[in-house]
Amino acid sequence: MSSSKTSGRLSGRRIVITGAASGIGKATALLFAQEGAALVLFDLDEKGAADTAQRTGGHAIRADVTDEASLAAAAERGAQMLGGIDGVVNAAGIMPTGRMAETPAAVFRKVLEVNLTGTWLVARACLPWLHKHKGSTIVNIASAAGLLPNAPGLTAYAASKGGVVNVTRAMAAELAPDVRVNCVCPGMVDTPMAEGFHANVGNYALKRIADPQEIAQVLLFLTSSDSSYVTGAVWAADGGRSFH
Repeated sequence: MSSSKTSGRLSGRRIVITGAASGIGKATALLFAQEGAALVLFDLDEKGAADTAQRTGGHAIRADVTDEASLAAAAERGAQMLGGIDGVVNAAGIMPTGRMAETPAAVFRKVLEVNLTGTWLVARACLPWLHKHKGSTIVNIASAAGLLPNAPGLTAYAASKGGVVNVTRAMAAELAPDVRVNCVCPGMVDTPMAEGFHANVGNYALKRIADPQEIAQVLLFLTSSDSSYVTGAVWAADGGRSFH
């Protein structure tokens, strides 16, 4: 579902993308590079991030989104590489499944730490540079499960992504007018994270799961100046799951 047509909508932009080794993060990096962005790619998967960097002309940095010191060093290094940072896409995340009764508390805490606290820590690490550039943006990836948890086995994931929805709104209120902050709530997407997870497309108005490029296009809009009057928005890119 990708397109070879580009318009340079991110020409001159310097953007950090987390979780760029695979899935939505990788698709976003490929699209953003086509649109003229200079990229720094954060991921624990060094090989995967390096592959994405090679394909986009970006820079791969190994970074743990739960580790403040790791993120501070990565943001400093990334800003030096790009000459600044004026955009962030928080695409790193995990989705373990399991019924409440069988889910250890440590797993619940880990999901919150990666998906919610990690989103906040990445944004905070990049703030010194974001504040320097008019039109800076942060786009967080939440989930349709954060809007409407309607499947068993996702209590930890839904809690973390519901938190991303509201931390986005709070960040947007706090960082305006210098930095615009929005989030996207995908439904099921054809990525490695979804492998082995059965998607009941009967719950989707469009009767299919998404291609990663379709989510990347929404992230592009919210990162580009096309969305210059949009902040604190929560975009359901879920094929109609959350209303159907």
